[in-house]
Amino acid sequence: MDQLHTLVSWITSSDNIVFFGGAGTSTESGIPDFRSAAGLYQTQQNSPYPPEVMLSRTFFMSSPDIFFDFYRSKMIHSEAEPNGSHYLLSKLEQEGKLKSVITQNIDGLHQKAGSQRVLELHGSIHRNHCMGCSRYFGLDSIINSTKTVPRCPDCGGIIKPDVVLYEEELDHSVLMEAVEAISNADLLIIGGTSLTVQPAASLVTYFRGQHTVLLNGEPTPYDHHADLILTHRIGETMSKVKDILYSS
Repeated sequence: MDQLHTLVSWITSSDNIVFFGGAGTSTESGIPDFRSAAGLYQTQQNSPYPPEVMLSRTFFMSSPDIFFDFYRSKMIHSEAEPNGSHYLLSKLEQEGKLKSVITQNIDGLHQKAGSQRVLELHGSIHRNHCMGCSRYFGLDSIINSTKTVPRCPDCGGIIKPDVVLYEEELDHSVLMEAVEAISNADLLIIGGTSLTVQPAASLVTYFRGQHTVLLNGEPTPYDHHADLILTHRIGETMSKVKDILYSS
């Protein structure tokens, strides 16, 4: 509990908070992460193709039918609801304390909880575009397509999810916005990420503020930089923080 009150005191005294999150932020919403024992990479070990292969640009272009079968069944969780972490961050943004959520997730749960300033490093399942004519499509175009490979009704091009696949570069403008946000923050909260996926993980090295808080169930390469480490489930922890902040 002392750790929770320390985090609460830092949040209370900060006016430029940035949250940097990964897959662990959404596991309590029923979305599996990638690298844990119950994660996507472990549960797909008997598949003919490893997830890293199926989620690559090369595989998408060569075998779009297999890609979309996997993508629909494993990457889309449209029924998922935000958890305590998402809701606390949204509340802090509404109060003007939290300036940015920087996420490696593609699920859109931060926006669903009400966050407006969300920098999505790896894109979003909710945005899709035609590779032929660049027409925009929502998530329904992928979910409700009568064809395995969704096609544009205008030009017949493949509708590609706006998610960053292996072999693709991150959006430069989003990266630069993330660097600026972290560089200007006085409190950096890192949650639900192993900090091993590059170049996203290196963004936290731009922090020059007062305190770094790390919420993750497993050790990370950045642990020795953190001022406070909490290893309990992030949604549960942030719910408790929210209760303490707003109990009066």
